[in-house]
Amino acid sequence: MNRFLSQERLPVLITSVVAIAMFLIAGFKYDNFLTLRVFFNLFSDNAFLGIVAVGLTFVILTGGIDLSVGSMVGCSSIMLATLIRDSQVAPPLAVGIVLAFGCLIGLTQGFLIARFELQPFLVTLAGLFLCRGIALRISQQSVQIDHPLFDQWASFSIALPQKSSLSFAALLLFLVVGIGWYLSRLRPFGRAIYAIGGNRQSAELMGVPVRKTLIGAYVISGICAALGGVVFTLYTQSGNAVSGTGLELDAIAAVVIGGTLLRGGYGSVPGSLLGVCVLGIVQTAITFDGTLSSWWTKIVIGVLLLGFLLLQRWIESAALSRRALAPSGTN
Repeated sequence: MNRFLSQERLPVLITSVVAIAMFLIAGFKYDNFLTLRVFFNLFSDNAFLGIVAVGLTFVILTGGIDLSVGSMVGCSSIMLATLIRDSQVAPPLAVGIVLAFGCLIGLTQGFLIARFELQPFLVTLAGLFLCRGIALRISQQSVQIDHPLFDQWASFSIALPQKSSLSFAALLLFLVVGIGWYLSRLRPFGRAIYAIGGNRQSAELMGVPVRKTLIGAYVISGICAALGGVVFTLYTQSGNAVSGTGLELDAIAAVVIGGTLLRGGYGSVPGSLLGVCVLGIVQTAITFDGTLSSWWTKIVIGVLLLGFLLLQRWIESAALSRRALAPSGTN
């Protein structure tokens, strides 16, 4: 039981309980809420946010931050739409170009942070302005996409009971979460990520390739943000340079609510998915209510975020107290 309720697992467990409780309470309060259709729509409607949150989880696990992900969503969205409509590039190739651009931005930011030990906040803030500026330079107007293959991607879904379905975007989200979990838990790269977040100096002494790992974390974040822009474009079937504005804050909130510590070293990719579900449940419940302003979504998320930050602080303090009271030579 002590191992199950460890410093790392307890926040995820609490997030799961909160998500289930919120879903059930909203189900009893609003008609037609407690259905498979609403449940699976949580993943379809928030797939782009979930994919961005997966990439951001790797960065935060190292103790860093990436503020450029929201602007990357807008930049990749308008870039994809322009490539398909104006340049007549085939959708698969256009998606590859967009992902390569996200990889390049992530690689550049990671190199600057790892090689010159610059502050991640400032480097990625510069990336935020750069990506948004590039997006607005490409087009300041929304660009509609009218391509048969792209339309097939946007409309593809797997039928499920109770008139529910899993969209192509939701399937991509599950695929990214699975890959993210595999990289973070079953590969040496993931162990290096946690080691750096726990104590960078100790990781260096143990021979962990700190620079390469940090660069890899930001590359993953850049690729996931670009893919999030692609999924957002599928959702709206258009590209917009200002899309994703403020998304980096929602993604950070989802990762923290999912149990990842901002100082790094603790957290998980599935936990971030749970955090996205919590945000989605709040937004869906307010939409079902119909009498509340959309600003209530931000208010509730702010309260939840503050609560989970206090919870994490309490868990950290409790863990330190147990270590101080433990007899010498025991774990």
